[in-house]
Amino acid sequence: MPPRFKTSGGGPQLRKAVIERHATARYTLASFLDDRVGGSGSERAVNALRAALKEGKFVEYHEVLYLNQPEESVDGYTDAYLLKLAGQVEGLRSTAFDAAVKSMKYRDFVAASQKAYERAGGAAEPEGPGHPPR
Repeated sequence: MPPRFKTSGGGPQLRKAVIERHATARYTLASFLDDRVGGSGSERAVNALRAALKEGKFVEYHEVLYLNQPEESVDGYTDAYLLKLAGQVEGLRSTAFDAAVKSMKYRDFVAASQKAYERAGGAAEPEGPGHPPR
């Protein structure tokens, strides 16, 4: 979704509708940056987002992660950073959430989400449906 949609278009209304459960949004979460930087930060972020979904705080946490993205040239999504950012979402931090982040509890989800991204076009189709916003 183009950045201007998120900030000045219909994004704020869509966010509100999703949080209030009046609309449903589908996300395809990808961890393609890990190969570029030789790390696992993107996988860790996808895992943390899945943990936030379990807590009913996916949209809010996704927004915080999006606004606080590390430089793409570094493996910046560490457990400590993900947990620090989770502290900005009211009611997200808990023993269960923290444990899920630290243990990569949703590793299978991360792998399945990456495969869905690749099936949607992935890096081979840079402007296709599987590409993240720029």
